[in-house]
Amino acid sequence: MTVFIRIGLAILFLDELVVGAWNAISPETFYRYFPTVDLTPPFSEHYARDFGGATLGIALLLGVAMVKPKAHFVTPAALAYSFFAVPHFFFHVAHLQGATVGEAVALTAANASVALLGIAIILVTIARDRRMAQQQTRAAPHPTY
Repeated sequence: MTVFIRIGLAILFLDELVVGAWNAISPETFYRYFPTVDLTPPFSEHYARDFGGATLGIALLLGVAMVKPKAHFVTPAALAYSFFAVPHFFFHVAHLQGATVGEAVALTAANASVALLGIAIILVTIARDRRMAQQQTRAAPHPTY
């Protein structure tokens, strides 16, 4: 389970790191070259740089959780990501005007995948920790009276 958690966190970390750094460093090129971003104009340098910084903050949380996959790091990091990714998915589903069929399918699939991955990481972390707690309870010596 921890391998799944770490791989999932690595995927989300790299996604947020690339998107955040690109937005923070060169928002104009992100807007111009990142697929489908230009479907929701207008461009705002201020908004893009702020988004880049916030995204890098989420990347930091995901990176810490990836290195130390304890629930007290993983759950807040994956929740922070999911608080962004789930509404982001629904926004794009509702705003596919101007997208080709291929862009609409790719955008929907990509956003759904990472949104579901964030949620899956939370659920797997909860299941892992419950299982570990049950194993510790079974392994603990029972007092005799």
